[in-house]
Amino acid sequence: MMNQNEMDESLNVYDEPLIPCNFDPVTGFFRDGCCNTCDQDLGSHTVCIEATQAFLEYSRFRGNDLSTPVLEYGFPGLKPGDKWCLCAARWLEAYNAGMAPRVFLQSTHKKALQIIPLKLLSQFAADLN
Repeated sequence: MMNQNEMDESLNVYDEPLIPCNFDPVTGFFRDGCCNTCDQDLGSHTVCIEATQAFLEYSRFRGNDLSTPVLEYGFPGLKPGDKWCLCAARWLEAYNAGMAPRVFLQSTHKKALQIIPLKLLSQFAADLN
């Protein structure tokens, strides 16, 4: 595991402190419950999503099975309703296919904005007032 000094600043898309995404199952590149990132996070696991059955099936079809447990890595598998730090490019791919899940903007790292415009993410926000 990387040391925390290599982690990018923990800020969300609003340039505010990043709110944790999920601890059950624990998510994030650092498995710290947050969508934190660093230069070693080539997938940019920065978008906090709410999994749906349709999205999980789409992701499995695209070669990223998030619903099957992988116990040797302590991964229980996701089920609809679970929150998860998803790769920004995967979210954008799902959007282009009409399968984008809802996002939690306060828990989405600002680095996601290098791949997805805030205006687009906001259309799928689960945490806007």
